[in-house]
Amino acid sequence: MFDVSFTELMVIGVIALIVIGPERLPKVARTVGHLLGRAQRYVNDVKSDIQREIELDELRKFKSEMEDAAQGVQKSLNETQASLQEPVQQFRAELDEVAREASLKTEPAAAGDAPAEPERSIAPPPGQNHSLDLDLPPMAVPAPAATQQPAPSAPKADDAAPAAKPVAPSGTPT
Repeated sequence: MFDVSFTELMVIGVIALIVIGPERLPKVARTVGHLLGRAQRYVNDVKSDIQREIELDELRKFKSEMEDAAQGVQKSLNETQASLQEPVQQFRAELDEVAREASLKTEPAAAGDAPAEPERSIAPPPGQNHSLDLDLPPMAVPAPAATQQPAPSAPKADDAAPAAKPVAPSGTPT
């Protein structure tokens, strides 16, 4: 801070001894020492406060960067979910249609044999679970008759072409 050599300190001490006097010099030196100590502590406190503020600023910047990154990831996940949800809904609608067609074809044939089965549908997934939960009761197979045509089977969930419609067997009206 100040560049003071030993000879300069001796000159200041001799002048202080002459001006203040030998009786009051120790008391004045003690007071000056206390004041310099307080000034040093104050400067150190200010330095540490400035350092803490700089660190807090860096942490705030880091926090905002992390929040921005988290929002970007969340947005990306939402977009991916939306893009995957549409094909699932289409597939679900097609499965519902196939189930309705199958139940309509089996109801007239089984009308005399057993009571009609309730309409089958695919239960929507609860909450955020996007797996396909099929809530289908087992199908009743009517007794084979000589004039009945075999009912078409429902498409498997592994089929790669969800847009394919079942083909009606020949000889039956569509």
